Amino acid sequence: MKIENIKTLGELVKSGYVSRSIKDELRENLREKIKSGKPVFEGVHGFENTVIPELERAILSRHNINLLGLRGQAKTRLARKMIELLDEYMPIVEGSEINDDPLSPISRFAKDLIAEKGDATPIKWIHRSERFSEKLATPDVTVADLIGDVDPIKAANLKLSYADDRVIHFGMIPRANRCIFVINELPDLQARIQVALFNILQEGDIQIRGFKLRMPLDMQFVFTANPEDYTNRGSIVTPLKDRIGSQILTHYPENVAIARTITHQEAKLDTKQSESVHVPNLAKDLLEQISFEARESEYIDNKSGVSARLSITAYENLLSTAERRALKSGTDKTTVRLSDFMGIIPAITGKVELVYEGEQEGAAVVAQHLISDAIHTFFPAYFPKIEKLERDADASPFAKVLEWFFTESGFELLDDASDAEYKKQLDDVKPLEDLIQKYQPEIPLEDKNFLKEFVLWGLVEYDKLSKDRVEEGYQFKDLYGSYISKL
Repeated sequence: MKIENIKTLGELVKSGYVSRSIKDELRENLREKIKSGKPVFEGVHGFENTVIPELERAILSRHNINLLGLRGQAKTRLARKMIELLDEYMPIVEGSEINDDPLSPISRFAKDLIAEKGDATPIKWIHRSERFSEKLATPDVTVADLIGDVDPIKAANLKLSYADDRVIHFGMIPRANRCIFVINELPDLQARIQVALFNILQEGDIQIRGFKLRMPLDMQFVFTANPEDYTNRGSIVTPLKDRIGSQILTHYPENVAIARTITHQEAKLDTKQSESVHVPNLAKDLLEQISFEARESEYIDNKSGVSARLSITAYENLLSTAERRALKSGTDKTTVRLSDFMGIIPAITGKVELVYEGEQEGAAVVAQHLISDAIHTFFPAYFPKIEKLERDADASPFAKVLEWFFTESGFELLDDASDAEYKKQLDDVKPLEDLIQKYQPEIPLEDKNFLKEFVLWGLVEYDKLSKDRVEEGYQFKDLYGSYISKL
């Protein structure tokens, strides 16, 4: 019998439906997915051999789970993905506030209704998307919000005494019975509120204003927490930690390739932007490397973490910078330039927590340092490594490029130059073409100008050229000529 035809308790019993707890439901559906070889947490990248196996073991063990990790490590995404392990539809007693199981009711409302109507008790089917509740733990959360309270208006309307349990207004947790319930940033929850969760996690009973209700709530709890919270803003009380079955540590992407996959999946771009702006592969890698540099930077508090959202919003800003330039020059298509990376600074400054030295430098300067560090890191992957002290400067692969700048008075790349002007400016530096033909001959034609500019920025980072910000762009000069002119 199809579920849309099952509308009463009697029909449900005849259909052979068997109730099971949410933890058993998650476990059995996970077993089927693993056996079939289907991906369990699609869209979550970089956790395939670390976090996901631990999460699967926790679900198979029927544990409540605490996901512990720094910001931007997909903790909430993982919790939401667990919905896909639930049955598509679940029956409840129609009208029940707490999703009563028709075959095993726990609320007074459902028990009274079944006693009155028997097999004719109406049931309702709810989709798994409705079986997920989430609460951000903030200091103002109360026991009444989570567990419930006595409702004087209900008592007055129904003309009931406060001694009658029908005056109870259930909180978020009882209303999420037979659902996945997520509490984000658990340490921010006041200790006395955390204590109220003890019995729910272990014994299943709740107390509301003196009413001790034996209500075996059927819940899958998922908590998220930042390890820094244990020392800064609050902590998870020890008896509560003891009742959480599995604590799973999350982490940031382990390499640039995984980080790129995440950024491209999460970046919010419209079709016009994607079609009008070409992003070279090197530009994509550099952008991801900025986050890796930030996590190692002496200016940034690494205990606070550097969220994956930095790369995502920076990528959106990068494309918008190129798009704006194209609109101003009246062209339909353009390619990202290295100078466009200055447009991502606003996406970086709000995403990093600076230590004292970083505060002294200033957020914008630290962001520029990170971009420089990323260029410095990637340069040896594309061109010969530049040693600090070269015995024979004339034999250097970059000698002709440096000689060109020595003989020329200056070279400027303007921010809003059209693509044709930008290409002509770079083509004027003839030795750049020879350098790329020798070391990167297979570079796609549309990426070549970006690579040429990358060489110039790289030579600046290795102290072979100087770079100065002028009013409308960047000026590159021979290092010694620049030094002499300053004198």
